[in-house]
Amino acid sequence: MTSTVLFVCVHNAGRSQMAAAFLKHHGGARVEVLSAGSAPANTINPSVVEAMLEVGIDISAEVPKVLTNEAVQESDVVITMGCGDACPFYPGKRYLDWELDDPAGQGVESVRPIRDEIEQRILNLLLELP
Repeated sequence: MTSTVLFVCVHNAGRSQMAAAFLKHHGGARVEVLSAGSAPANTINPSVVEAMLEVGIDISAEVPKVLTNEAVQESDVVITMGCGDACPFYPGKRYLDWELDDPAGQGVESVRPIRDEIEQRILNLLLELP
């Protein structure tokens, strides 16, 4: 059985992209992964791309996507990262709010600890998914 997990942050250019990439990397075929932003940026944060390349994951081809009601409806788990009330709520979904520093405007040195915390949370999440 696969679970669908949606990661949401404001710009879909940093935290949610890292989380999605780590879940795809560690979860493989047992998860379907979506990510979106309530106000998507034009491009992925270059420091985030660099930090992920350091751990062997290339997200340079990813593009920020707008959050849709459909994405929330088709997800089993919705993980928000600082998008507040912009995230739609549907009964029956599992919602988690991960408080993480925003990598926007930060250099790769500041992104690394955020990246590492996200990876640890992803590994813990995988233990909880069916």
